[in-house]
Amino acid sequence: MNITVNAKGKAIVFELNESTASKSLYEQLPIEIAVENYSNNEKIFYPEGKLDISDTPMANARKGTLAYYAPWGNVVMFYADFGSASGLYELGKAVSGEGGISSLSGTVQIEKQK
Repeated sequence: MNITVNAKGKAIVFELNESTASKSLYEQLPIEIAVENYSNNEKIFYPEGKLDISDTPMANARKGTLAYYAPWGNVVMFYADFGSASGLYELGKAVSGEGGISSLSGTVQIEKQK
């Protein structure tokens, strides 16, 4: 399962893992959603529905990691290394365009890749 985040003519492709949380996110697509800057290493967005974290591995976030922070219900796109945290689950990783994560702002389109 691959998804594409499109913003201002740039595309970032993430390859999702086979976890329940990844499948929960995938089923909500396509969406148009606001992306926010958080801290100095991540961009976040809040999917409409909570993701089912059963059988989802904990994240050890590196540049390009796509993760879900269950306590707040937000999806995280890391543009710098982070590590791990309680409640942070791995959804997948960027396979192209990861350099564009840091410049994401405003509204983005997130779609299933065909």
